[in-house]
Formats: sequence, C-alpha cells, structure tokens
Amino acid sequence: MQMRFLASEVGSGLRRNVSMAVSVILVTMVSIFLLGLGLLAQRQADTMKGYWYDRIQVSIYLCTADALQPNCEGRAATDAQRDGLRAQLEELPEVSQVFFESEQQAFDRFREQFRNSPIAGNVQNGDIPASLRVQLQDPTKFDVVTSQFENAPGVATVQDQEQVLSQFFTIINWIKAFAWFLAALMAACAALLMATTIRQAAFIRRREIGIMRLVGASNWTIRMPFVTEMLIVSSLGGVLAVGLLVGLTQYVFTEGASRIALSQAFIGVSDVWFFAPWMLGGVLLIAVATSLVTLRRYLRV
Repeated sequence: MQMRFLASEVGSGLRRNVSMAVSVILVTMVSIFLLGLGLLAQRQADTMKGYWYDRIQVSIYLCTADALQPNCEGRAATDAQRDGLRAQLEELPEVSQVFFESEQQAFDRFREQFRNSPIAGNVQNGDIPASLRVQLQDPTKFDVVTSQFENAPGVATVQDQEQVLSQFFTIINWIKAFAWFLAALMAACAALLMATTIRQAAFIRRREIGIMRLVGASNWTIRMPFVTEMLIVSSLGGVLAVGLLVGLTQYVFTEGASRIALSQAFIGVSDVWFFAPWMLGGVLLIAVATSLVTLRRYLRV
C-alpha cells in the first residue's frame, strides 16, 4: 500500500467525519486522564507510606491523677515508673529511640499542629498527658511495644500512629479505586464511540469501498485507513491527557503542595512520564482492537 494513498484516504476520512473524530479525542482524553489520576493516586499513596512509615511512633501516655483508665487507679505515674518504662523500652531491639514529652511540650505541639483549626481553643494545658514517644527500627513492629506496655504500671494508653495512617491510606485507596472505575467506564465509552465512528465512516465511503472491492483490493488495503484514523485520534486524546496530568502534577504538587508542606513527600512530573508509555500503549491497543473487530463485522471483505 502506497503511503500517499493511505494519507489521502485518512485525511479524507477525518475531514468527512470531523465531529466524531473530535468526540473520540475528547472521550479518550478524559478516560486516560482519569486512569492517570488513579495511577498517580497509587504512586502518591506508596510515596507517603514510605515517608510516614519511617516516622511512625508509638506513644505511651502516662497516667495522671484524673485519668479514667482502670490501669491508672486514679494515681499519676511516678518518676520511678516513667524511668523504668524508658529503661525497658531502650532494651528492646525493635526500638530505635525513646524520648519523653511533658504535658507542656505536648500542649505546645498540639497548638502548633492545629493552629488553624477551631479545636485548638478547646484544649488546655494538662489535657494531653505526658508520654514516652518511641521510634521503632521497623515501623511494622509496633505491636511488640503495644502488647508489652499497654497494661504496665503508670501507663494509661498506648497509641500507635499506624492506626491513624492506615485509615488515611484506606481513603486514598478508595479514591484510587473510584478513579479507576471511572477510567474503565470512559474507556468503554471511547471504544463504543470508536466503533460508531468507524461504522459511520464506512457508510460514508461505501462507494469507494465497493470500487476497491471490484478492482481486487486486499482486506488490509481497505481496512488500513480506518485503523490509522483511530490510531491518530486516540493518540491525540492520549497525548492531551498526558499533558493535563503533567500540568496538574507540576502546578499542584511540584509548585504548590511541595512548597507549602516542605517536609512532605509528593509525586512529581517524573511519575507521569513513568506511566505515560503504558497509558498511551493501552489506548492504542484499544483503538486497534476496536477497529479490527468493528471492521470485521461491518465490512464484509
């Protein structure tokens, strides 16, 4: 097949069916964009897990005179109990570091973290008990500390940050699953729209197709322009989607969130480029498969 003939047929087909071609481009763009959001959400969750899991601490809150926990028995933890707990913690191989946080330090840290929240004014100095904060060698071994010290003398409660973070990552996973569901739905819409576009293009060019049959043109010669058209429009949609993802990542994360939260770990444009070949390859595969199936059904050649 001559390239000049193929280019002429593809150009003619796109001009005759420009509205449907634009529709395929836009639907493909939205579907790939949503798929990219799902992939980037997964990458962000993995990045944050790696960042936060290295900083997970187990907080052993000490008893106060007003503590309601049965283990406290209405008595505040003594200095001897606190020092004994610290010595036991430092002997554990799972523990990397132990430091004491007084009530004043806990209150100051709370006010700093929630300085923009209305709940900051509801907490007074002394409402947050003193605690021993434990940095672990392996963040997944928090249950070792919890099981050994939750009922120890002078201990009110034992809390690990992994429980809070796991809920946060669960929310991210639900958002990711929803984005993937929308992406799959939009991909199905794109495939159906491609099939409709091919059917309409075949109907418009039925006379040319009949002539090509009479002169003995091969199946591949007749079908190739339709497949090429779908490859072009789907590629344009995929490229536009990647461009949107690059812009989103650059301006929202790299130049936005990363500058506001300097100590946090965020995804970057390199993550988009990592997924881009797979997303573009997937949309091209859908375009080729949809084209061949549709042409096999509606072009009896």
